[in-house]
Amino acid sequence: MKYLWLYVIAVIASLGGLLSGYDTGVISGALLFIEETWNLTASAQGMIVSAVLIGAVIGAATNGILADIFGRKKIIMATAVIFVLGSVLCSFAPNPFVLIISRIFVGFAVGIVNFVVPLYLSEVSPKHLRGTLVSLYQWAVTAGILFSYFINAVFAGAVHNWRWMLFAGVVPGLVLFIGMCFMSDTPRWLVRKGRDEEAKKVFAAIEPNEDAEKEIEAVKLTLQDNNDGEKFRFQKWMIMPFVVGIGIMFAQICTGINTIIYYAPTIFKSAGFDSNITAIYATTGIGIVNFLMTIVALFFTDKLGRKPLLYFGLTGVMLSLFALGSGFAFGDYFGENLKWVTVGSLISYIICFAMSLGPIGWILISEVFPLKIRGIAMSICTVANFAFNFFVVYSFPILLEKIGGDWTFWGFGVVSFFCIIFVYYFVPETKGISLEKIEVNWINGVNPRKF
Repeated sequence: MKYLWLYVIAVIASLGGLLSGYDTGVISGALLFIEETWNLTASAQGMIVSAVLIGAVIGAATNGILADIFGRKKIIMATAVIFVLGSVLCSFAPNPFVLIISRIFVGFAVGIVNFVVPLYLSEVSPKHLRGTLVSLYQWAVTAGILFSYFINAVFAGAVHNWRWMLFAGVVPGLVLFIGMCFMSDTPRWLVRKGRDEEAKKVFAAIEPNEDAEKEIEAVKLTLQDNNDGEKFRFQKWMIMPFVVGIGIMFAQICTGINTIIYYAPTIFKSAGFDSNITAIYATTGIGIVNFLMTIVALFFTDKLGRKPLLYFGLTGVMLSLFALGSGFAFGDYFGENLKWVTVGSLISYIICFAMSLGPIGWILISEVFPLKIRGIAMSICTVANFAFNFFVVYSFPILLEKIGGDWTFWGFGVVSFFCIIFVYYFVPETKGISLEKIEVNWINGVNPRKF
């Protein structure tokens, strides 16, 4: 198989997404039982769920430069170790305060892995496969979410159920660490560090039909063109890549995805499901749809392009949110059928998100930044992602309590509409364009709609 080793590298690195996805999904079911253990207020629930995002902001903010200094591989391995330790701490938490602190620690690893794995994948991928391979990360995220839902269902009836749910996070951490022990670093990072011979071997392994020397020279040329580091960081043309990167992170989060992932069982119970276990089973169905539809995205990101999928996905997300809000608004009319309106709306939402914003958000931020600051720039975008995430996730149970599900989900629907406009005017189509060519287009002031 032509690209066998490339796919092996991509699959193993993508296990970082399994780590992130597990932590994202496991709290949704665990929260129902944590609330019973400690009788939490809405604000306390929001803090326990969103605590991981505080750590994620710190992790993303402090490790961009470390990924550039020590390499992508070592940072991925470090996150695995942190996640294993954090999962153990969460499972033994004696009170809500310790649980919050432990989840902040876990979040530190999540913040790192969410930018360093897509960065790793983009730098080992040929241009015609980059969208597909970076999409593997989001697919692994959905696999981690689905795995967490299954774990929630398995332990729902057990003694100390939520503690076992959180402890099981040790598994994806160990799998990631062991897998990365056998991987090399990215050839582009190796060239930047002057390790040309190592880079040549990696290029030869991942792109056997390409001239490794030519690939190395292209990377070196890009680095030489931006030799003045301080001036490079503040040139005017750099504004647009950051607009695209931070803007697509806003679209990915502020259209409400993590209110669904983190709070799906809570939403189902609000819609009429009568028990924690039934709500968890319904949530598992959402996880299965999320996992399967992300596979669809793997086949289309490099065929149809990024923007067509974003248009389709955002439109579907917007309509699903309006339907979900209407279900809550007219709950008296729907009666017992409200639960099925909720299920249908959530499935529709997940289908559209998983095919578009989920993978494409991470693909774009791994593509639009120049090599010399790609690690730091992706770190900044990931900080923005988790900052948006914290605001949305923390405020969601409070919004449900204060203004109800109808206005909450309608609000997310309005945000989705404005995100469609943003994609049209500001997001470039990067399908089939090399990372070096994308950088040249920014430098030359090419309009994002004409890439």
